[in-house]
Formats: sequence, structure tokens, C-alpha cells
Amino acid sequence: MRRLLKSKLNLLGVLLVGAVIVAGCSSTKNNTVASHSSGKVLLVGTYHGRKGQFTSIQAAVNAAKPGDWILIAPGDYHENANTTNPTASQIANGELGGIVITTPNLHVRGMNRNSTIIDGTNPGSSQPCTSNPALQNLGPANPSGGNYGRNGITVYKANNTWIENLTVCNFLNGSGSQTGYEIWWDGGAGTGKIGLHGYWGSYLTATSTYYGPVSVDATYGIFASTSAGPASWKQIYASNFNDRRMYIGACQQVCDITVDHAWMEYNALGYSGTNSGGAVVVEHSQFDNNQDGFDTNTQIAGDPPPPQNGDCPGNKISPITHTRSCWVFMDNYVHNNNNPYVPQAPGYASAGPTGTGMTISGGRNDTIMNNTFANNGAWGVLFVPFPDGDTPFPGVTCANSGGVEHNGFGCVYDPEGDLLLNNTFIHNGFFGNPSNADYGRITLDPGQPQNCFVGNKAPDGSSPANLEKIESKCGPLTTSAHTGGSLLAQVLCDTGFGSCPAGSKYPTNPKGGPVTMKPLPKNLPTMPNPCKGVPSNPWCPS
Repeated sequence: MRRLLKSKLNLLGVLLVGAVIVAGCSSTKNNTVASHSSGKVLLVGTYHGRKGQFTSIQAAVNAAKPGDWILIAPGDYHENANTTNPTASQIANGELGGIVITTPNLHVRGMNRNSTIIDGTNPGSSQPCTSNPALQNLGPANPSGGNYGRNGITVYKANNTWIENLTVCNFLNGSGSQTGYEIWWDGGAGTGKIGLHGYWGSYLTATSTYYGPVSVDATYGIFASTSAGPASWKQIYASNFNDRRMYIGACQQVCDITVDHAWMEYNALGYSGTNSGGAVVVEHSQFDNNQDGFDTNTQIAGDPPPPQNGDCPGNKISPITHTRSCWVFMDNYVHNNNNPYVPQAPGYASAGPTGTGMTISGGRNDTIMNNTFANNGAWGVLFVPFPDGDTPFPGVTCANSGGVEHNGFGCVYDPEGDLLLNNTFIHNGFFGNPSNADYGRITLDPGQPQNCFVGNKAPDGSSPANLEKIESKCGPLTTSAHTGGSLLAQVLCDTGFGSCPAGSKYPTNPKGGPVTMKPLPKNLPTMPNPCKGVPSNPWCPS
């Protein structure tokens, strides 16, 4: 996941690829499970004058049994689970932070999304989620004189867990291998094995108001890795992260998740996911004011195993696409992703080409349909290879994961078998550089299933030109490389890892330049009835 680029060539490749994202389509389109209707209800804080049994959320989590509910009253909670004398295992597994959940079948719900706040800062401010550097909590000290960092809510290998109707902010990165996550369903990052089944999140806000050294910025917003469905995220928001705001990765073709009504803004990448595929749907969502709006990729080392493949599990047919593509990005609004003034981390996330709405980087069998891409200055959608020169995950080779070795670039994964269908493009490519357009495509190797482009309203054209005429049919094997003419040089220029052709202009932010941090949202939709489905209790008596 989070790794520094190991060479300039690798960086080049990463940037060429854009970054990382995943979105897909469920073959059943039925990813939700009925809420719990039994179990004890543990109450945290005071709600409508009625005091609960607990003042600490972690204390309630520790007392809970499988099947229980935890309701959290509005308040500014400064939680500190597992931050005193952490074990090596806790550090390695990301079990550092505010709240750590290891009990399965829990339902954790705030009573108001905007005012139930899990706050990563130290107490002392009259306002939650303060940007005051003196009040940031950097986690336990490490032996080298720095800090390990912390996570907000970590669900570690706990099946069937709900997190709902609350805000998490200002949990920061550090020297710990897995820190800087606000909300994380973790099935065992880096293991190559699914360790968590079933997870649900709704009415969630993840953000950070603090921007400082890259090593201590907030890194990830709402995150799931090595976790399988059924799963859903609905009504979620994330902003101000230096890496990925929303991420789904390493789910081995069993992602089985629907993302509905997400809003990602003011991030390096609005959404990303490595080696994620099978049944995944992202719909009715908005990605705006990011550097690069939405990315998916194949990677030989990070979040194994490769490739990113949207093919339906078990050779099934998707009821949405009526094809074998179950990775579907549909009915979304992707606009104004031209922002170089976002927090930046050294690594793959910083590789997203500024001004791009969506990047498919080495992804295959993905469907992008019925979306609107507007006011993205470089490209609305890019289909590009992902060259990866990193050390493969054990048991993975370039050949057995669908890549092709290229001298100087490592293992290259071309985008293949992807469909761009019936999308509307409005005022994209206005930077005006050669190849800037509504959409573009680069492939480096022949003999792969052709990408196809059908029914798109694209007044600013494609790069290369006339893709809807020359690649209107999905599936036929290509007979030659298609480097996109000037497209390759322009992508490298935009990312800053290649020399720019004369006259090329892309917005940049020099190292140490200004960063725009979106204020803490205050009026996002909250759950209409937080007592719905909850067993009877003093806060929800009926």
C-alpha cells in the first residue's frame, strides 16, 4: 500500500498509471444484510439527559459481546486504545489508535453524524478537530525519537461489523507501518489472505484539519483491505488526505461491495484500490477538487494478489452490465479535479495526473457507464498501463499475474477489456495541451483483449482520435501497441516525472507550496432515525 517509489523509472511508471482505485459491480447487486435486532445495547455518553453506562467508547467495545450494539451520544471523544507501551504486534497490525475492535458482529452507531466525533487531537481546544499543531496527538514515541502515529477506528479481523453515523478526524501518520487511517476494516494487511468477512459503513465523515510534515499527515480516510463482502458504504465523506480518501484493496475477486452516495474532495486521490475486483459497484457518488478524482490499478507487490480484474466471480453474468464485467462505476459526477494544492505523500498517490477525473491503471474487465465527467482540465478518463518495478509478493510473478516484463519499467500491466459506455463529458481537456481530451488510452503490448468505447457524448474528443470508431467492439485481441501518440509524453509531463514538451502547461504546486485544507464539514446528512433497528433501551425505548 503505502510505499516510497524505489526508483525514478518506477515513479515514472506510477505516474503514467495515475495512481490506484477500484470500483466494481456486484453480480447480485444485493450487498446489504439486515441489521441486528437483538443483543445488548451499551450506551456511551449522555443523550437527551440520560446518562449511559460508559464514558469511553473503547470501554464499551471491550465490554461488548458478539451481537451487541454500542450507541454513542454526541460529543468530542478523545480515545486512546493501545497507545501505552504498544506491543510489536499491535504496531505491525495497525492496532494503534483511538478505538480497536476485535469482537465480531458489533454494531457501533453515533446518534448524530456531525456531532458524534472521534477526535484524534489532544483535549484542550474549544473546537473539535483543531488544526493547532500543539494539540495534535502523534501517538506513542518510537525508539528513534519520533512517534508511531495512530489510527481512528480499526476493525481488526472482526467479521460482520457496522460503523455508522459519526465523524472521525485528525488521526495522523507516523513511523508505524500502518497508521494515519481514520476508519479501517483490516483483514490482515500485507498477508495476501482474506481475514475479515462482512462489513458495513454509513453516514460516515473522515477528515483532518491539520497539515504538517508529510510523515505525520493524515493518510487514509475510509479504508478496507484483505476484507471480503458482503459489504456496503453509503453516505460517506472524506477530505484533506495525502493519499487515498476511500480505498478498497486486496480482496481477491470477492470484494462484493456497493459504494453509494460517497463524496470525496480535496485529496491527492479521491478513491483508489489496488488489485480489487469481482463484484464492486460505485454509484451515485461525487469526486471533485482532488488532484486525480478516481483511480484503480494492478500492482505486483502492494495489496496482493494481482491483477485488478472486474470479471464476475464464477463466470457469472452481471445483472447491471449483462456481461461478465462486475466492476461497475456508474451514475457518478466527477468534476473539477484540477487541484495541485492538496496534501501530498511521497509514493504512488502523488503520481495521479493533475486534472484527471478517473484513471484506469492496468485494470481489466471494468465498466464505466452513465457518468458525467466535467471540467477536468487534462482528461476526463485515462486508460493507461501500470509499470511496477517493485519486488513481487511471494508466489507472484509477472507472467502468472498477467503482466509483461519491459526493460527499465519492470512488470507492465496494460488496461484491457475495459468498457467506456454512454458517459457524458462536459468541458474536459481545457488545459489545451496536445492529447488533452475527454478520454485517452495507452497500451504497450499486443495480444490482449481490446478496450472499447461506445455511446459517449465527448465534444472534446479522444486521444488517440476516433476511439469510438477504431475500438467500438470489446474483446478482440490487439495486434500492436497503442502508445497514444503525444499522450504518453503529456501524462509524464503532467505528473512531473518526465520532461515537458515545449509549451506544455499543467498546474503544479512546488515542494513546500501552499496547501488548501477544507474546513470540518458541519451539515452533512445524518441518519434520519438513529434508533431504527436498535433493541429497546433508555435512549430508544420503543
